[in-house]
Amino acid sequence: MAELPLTGVRVLDITVVWAGPYCTSFLADLGAEVIRVETINTFVPLGRGSMAHPTEAMLKSLGSFAGGTPNRQPGKRPWNRFPLFNAHARNKRSVTLDLLRPGGMEIFKRLVRISDVFVENNPTETMEKLGISYQLLKEENPEIIMVRMPAYSNDGQYQNYRAFGLHIEGVVGHTLLRGYEDMDPTANSSVLMSDATAGTQGAFAVMAALHYRNRTGKGQLIELSQAENVLPFMGQPFLDYSMNGRSASTIGNRHPSAIQGCYPCRGEDRWVTITIFGDGDWDALMEVMGNPEWASDARFQDAMGRYHHQAEIDRHIAEWTSVRDNYEVMHLLQGLGIAAGPVLDQRDAYQDPHLEERGIFEEVTQEDAGTHRYPTTPYRLSEIPMPVRRGPVRLGEDNEYVYKTLLNYSDQEYAEFERQGHIGMDYADEVP
Repeated sequence: MAELPLTGVRVLDITVVWAGPYCTSFLADLGAEVIRVETINTFVPLGRGSMAHPTEAMLKSLGSFAGGTPNRQPGKRPWNRFPLFNAHARNKRSVTLDLLRPGGMEIFKRLVRISDVFVENNPTETMEKLGISYQLLKEENPEIIMVRMPAYSNDGQYQNYRAFGLHIEGVVGHTLLRGYEDMDPTANSSVLMSDATAGTQGAFAVMAALHYRNRTGKGQLIELSQAENVLPFMGQPFLDYSMNGRSASTIGNRHPSAIQGCYPCRGEDRWVTITIFGDGDWDALMEVMGNPEWASDARFQDAMGRYHHQAEIDRHIAEWTSVRDNYEVMHLLQGLGIAAGPVLDQRDAYQDPHLEERGIFEEVTQEDAGTHRYPTTPYRLSEIPMPVRRGPVRLGEDNEYVYKTLLNYSDQEYAEFERQGHIGMDYADEVP
């Protein structure tokens, strides 16, 4: 098999939740040796779960996002069973060391000396408290590339503000654009677009920096503000304000220049989305609906009239879709050139014929979590297959490899690190 593009590149990963781990998952897919640097003495919420030692009752009381594990069972090591972590933990390694304990920083520095990239997505002061800076990394390895992915920035007034994707969405204004017209933003569900986009752009930035280093021999510091990164995705409302002085607000499923909605279909909680652009789409839809009498209403004879009377049109379309299967509606309308698609839940996605044909889900096994179908890398290289080479990495799974093979510590030194609390595959009992 052809060698993967990033074979030979080593990445140190001190990332949390989603944005940072998603970034390093792309690098691991492409062949980089990604080593997660973790500790058995501190638990990061929503890293490997909500807590280190949940009971079965706790897992059943938590929502699937915050506390889900297979069958809601903690197992021997629940931290290795958390789906949110395992979804982006493929092809990686894990080593445990405690930067706050004696000897921890020296172990870390030895890792830096043999690595190419360091990635983190923590508040600025967190890294400062740990004593990790670009200057430190550069002193140990002048060619290293450091990627920092804070919520807002590494300087300025917001640099130390904590944030999940929900908070970033609010700060940049995306929360105000979602939801229905008759609802205020408190009714919106959590959308985490900033995490996914930051992870993708972070991986791109690493690739660019590696390319630059190959040409110049120089490493560099990369700062990617997650909030600033997601702003360009909302170009339309920002341009509308700058040009017209209008502040956008919730519009539900509407579109500013088309008839658009999400309509009920036959069955329980089944839906289809439809977008009607212009007279051609409208005429085609009316024909497939049997040219109903209501369609001759004078208010619906041009695009502007239809735009201003969408609520009534929605009711008529919903009556037509409600007695049909959502896939049936999709195929019927797409056959006429009308944009339409079913609203899929997770069950539908696993069974979707297109996703099946594309091999989007791959069966992967991990000792503590079992065997499950996970989403694979979202792109394909024509010359290089990229199957999942390794299941979701377990905490401390590669301690011996990192300490003894990469860092050349002796068996005696390894045993001493275990005694000091650096090395292990289980969180300490006192860790909540």
